[in-house]
Amino acid sequence: MTSVTSFPQRGGCTCGEIRFEITSKPLFVHCCHCRWCQRETGSSFALNALIEADRVRLLKGDVKVVNTLSHGGKVQKISRCPSCHVAVWSNYASNALHIVRVGNLDTPDSMPPDIHIFTATKQSWVLLPPDKPVVAEYYVSSKYWPQESLMRRAAKR
Repeated sequence: MTSVTSFPQRGGCTCGEIRFEITSKPLFVHCCHCRWCQRETGSSFALNALIEADRVRLLKGDVKVVNTLSHGGKVQKISRCPSCHVAVWSNYASNALHIVRVGNLDTPDSMPPDIHIFTATKQSWVLLPPDKPVVAEYYVSSKYWPQESLMRRAAKR
């Protein structure tokens, strides 16, 4: 699981209009190397912390939700700062689970990935650590998530 030991963890957008905090450790952190995330971030991957929405508190500002089609055809609701347009988190089918962009945290290095996903399309020069799971596409949560995280997620369904 992630290396974060103290909470809350705070973060925000580039211009400072949005500030938020994560009140507990996330369920799981994945590093997504899919082409869609590469396009969305303008980078080689996206680092996402999956956490219950009620454990993310908006401290300042109001996000603007932008519906965006994902590669799989699902609608991803991306919450962005209305001024600088930085994505701070997103949701898929349910609003119960936020996918927080770890790069927006004040200390993003405190939440390294638990798994690397969609590595079939990762940039060839990106080297993955040997001590983390690596999957070519997506993964089955029950195979990789800690039991505590599975129980927390089940409680929200």
